[in-house]
Amino acid sequence: MAAAVKMECGDFLEFQDALKKMRILDDKIVYSLNTSIPTDSFKAQVDPTSSCKDLYDQLKQNYNNRESAIKKCITVSAESVRGLKEKKEKNSDDVNILKELKKEQTKLRLLQAELNVEEIIKERTTKVYYERCRSFYKPPDLSV
Repeated sequence: MAAAVKMECGDFLEFQDALKKMRILDDKIVYSLNTSIPTDSFKAQVDPTSSCKDLYDQLKQNYNNRESAIKKCITVSAESVRGLKEKKEKNSDDVNILKELKKEQTKLRLLQAELNVEEIIKERTTKVYYERCRSFYKPPDLSV
């Protein structure tokens, strides 16, 4: 279920759209759990332990991919801000540089806010996962 999404740092809205596609598993966690964990009548047909483990592995991979993409774009944007600040110091009268600097600073703040959003999503999904899978599979690194 992991989406292979191309992450571009240049356009923030495009970046947000890509993150949204990568968060589909988190958005549909209840559905995923309902299909992974069988009811009592179907327990013989499905192994809930392996289903919960597989789902957790997918979630963890998604978290790592999204976090690294966000951090990569934060680094790219921070470097751009540094470069624009240097240009501004050399040519303080150029309005275009100032506009570009403000735009890039705003994008950097938005990217940093995405890290907070990511934490909230991860916390919410982990809680739901733990509530449903705790009796079948307890990951060693799960912090609820």
